[in-house]
Amino acid sequence: MASNLFDLVILGAGPGGYVAAIRASQLGLNVAIIEREHLGGICLNWGCIPTKAMLRSAEVFHLAKRAREFGLSAENISFDLSKIIARSRKIAGQLNQGVGHLLKKNKVTIFSGEAKLTDSSNISITTDGKNQNITAKNIILATGARARELPGMEADGKFVWTYKHALTPSKMPKKLLVIGSGAIGVEFASFYNTFGAKTTVVEVLDRILPVEDLEVSSFAIEQFTKQGMTIKTGAKVKKLDRKMDRVIVSIESKGVIEELAFDTVISAVGIVGNIEGLGLEKVGVETKANHVVTNEYCETNVVGIYAIGDLTGAPWLAHKASHEGTLVAEKIAGHSVQPINPIAIPGCTYSYPQIASVGLTEAQAKKAGYKINVGKFPFIGNGKAIALGEQDGFIKTVFDANSGQLLGAHMIGAEVTELIQGYVIGQVLETTEEDLIQTVFPHPTLSEMMHESVLDAYIRVIHY
Repeated sequence: MASNLFDLVILGAGPGGYVAAIRASQLGLNVAIIEREHLGGICLNWGCIPTKAMLRSAEVFHLAKRAREFGLSAENISFDLSKIIARSRKIAGQLNQGVGHLLKKNKVTIFSGEAKLTDSSNISITTDGKNQNITAKNIILATGARARELPGMEADGKFVWTYKHALTPSKMPKKLLVIGSGAIGVEFASFYNTFGAKTTVVEVLDRILPVEDLEVSSFAIEQFTKQGMTIKTGAKVKKLDRKMDRVIVSIESKGVIEELAFDTVISAVGIVGNIEGLGLEKVGVETKANHVVTNEYCETNVVGIYAIGDLTGAPWLAHKASHEGTLVAEKIAGHSVQPINPIAIPGCTYSYPQIASVGLTEAQAKKAGYKINVGKFPFIGNGKAIALGEQDGFIKTVFDANSGQLLGAHMIGAEVTELIQGYVIGQVLETTEEDLIQTVFPHPTLSEMMHESVLDAYIRVIHY
């Protein structure tokens, strides 16, 4: 086989691309991957991992300030922002190197540079002004997405930040405005608020975390407000006026405009796919609303070209991209594959408290025409939660009353991002309420609340 001919070439080495490359190589394909910046993509270098490292620092700081509750003494608790950021960047760097090692271990050819399709099977790679061409029997587009910027609110790194600026801040904001209350916005709001920034969150919709169950959103507002945040829903930022030392922000709510001053603004109003400069128009790959259009098997309208991850639209989740990468690799290798069930893709927000969910919300289930049974169990009724000092939160489950099918699960509280997978597995295995009721959960654990929530849906709850 010629050195520039591959069974599969992948554009982008994020959590979708590098996983696809490794799985395809495991299946005996000759694979190449092209990355213009960092192995591991945005998630590993500028998203999922470094934000969780920062949020862990915030969690430890929060617990240290509560030391007396646990019979401990810790005086004059303080923090060093530069060291928090250094730890976060070190972890991202470590994992970046790990991805490179895994790709080499699996004999994936790595190209560094900008990739562009010249036709449906040929790719031009530009590295430091020099071009080379490679040929692929199959191509996966996995170029990810970037932060959406609203007109007049473009990031400048000084007053207005994107997630990259927020991950490497030169200062600790004193008065912070976060525009957008999805997972990204809420996580940054939680981090900076914990370290003392007077934080305001503005959401154009009528509630924060709009993809979550209504009860979760309402409880989150209560908790964030208790922590000192100001939450403005049904509000829109109309204008930013950048002064010498601050930003004057015009916020409209219920027809009334107020002007507030902030020293820092984080824009978290969504993302757009990286579709530019790839040669998609020339090849004829269909795009819509800044994303590549695919079917349930991640196939584009051009035979032999696939697209995965954030490039293809919501949900913008690393684990979705990785699963799609595996699916496509196996499909190309001739294996029988099953499309991803979007209902069974969990979502997690690593704020304080944490939020996790899978499947339909109560409102969505009703709208879909289901007759439902709903169960709910509070953290205050769980011995492990009380022992941990984490009594705020609840777990909610939604079942089809006729079949017992688990339609959705929604959680807010300590460590729920680790608990949610139990329900995800249940959905994939088509578990009924009876299966979950008959399951023995270990004691004392937070997971017992998962059992109690199911019991509550069928009026059998024990501990509340």
